[in-house]
Amino acid sequence: MNATTQKMRLDGPAGVIEALQDAAALSDTVTTPRGVAVIAHPHPLFGGTMDNKVVQTMARAFVQCGWTAVRFNFRGVGSSAGTYDEGRGELQDLLAVVAQLAPSGPLALAGFSFGSFVTSHTVQALWASRAIEKIVLVGTAASRFEVAPLPGDAHERSIVIHGEHDDTVPLASVMDWARPQVLPVTVVPAGGHFFHGQLPLLKSLVVRHLSAA
Repeated sequence: MNATTQKMRLDGPAGVIEALQDAAALSDTVTTPRGVAVIAHPHPLFGGTMDNKVVQTMARAFVQCGWTAVRFNFRGVGSSAGTYDEGRGELQDLLAVVAQLAPSGPLALAGFSFGSFVTSHTVQALWASRAIEKIVLVGTAASRFEVAPLPGDAHERSIVIHGEHDDTVPLASVMDWARPQVLPVTVVPAGGHFFHGQLPLLKSLVVRHLSAA
């Protein structure tokens, strides 16, 4: 957290959703926020929270590129009400955050690990009715959950990043998910699931994607 981070308590389908909003970094070239990015955290039953370092790294990348970044705790995590629901209720949590903090205007969605799984289904749920400008999936949990395919029109707006040596979600499972879609995967050489020692590189990859037209 920093001076531009705002604590929030939102209304969710299971009760209160605890959230943090980081203000966009503005400059001479970016005078107003580009939009709102909502970032989903890893598995609630294995220590995943909105304070996860990969989630924070993605938030910093969005902020640097002029986006307002929103992180939140899924149901049953931190001060968020409810209990773990295997992704079903968590999808509703994410949709509730979008409805309250980004009801209109440019929207970006991002997730790490379990959060990528939930984000993929959020993209699928919103795509027909809402423009999603940028999609960032990191450590996509394709070996553990039924990750939704991304709409064909979403591919150019998306980046999928995975560590070569991820021992939590094998790279092969992500390739098996991406292959039928012909969806490119950016592989970080020697990278693990949590990108220890490589968070600056991860941030740079996300920034590069967000900066592309």
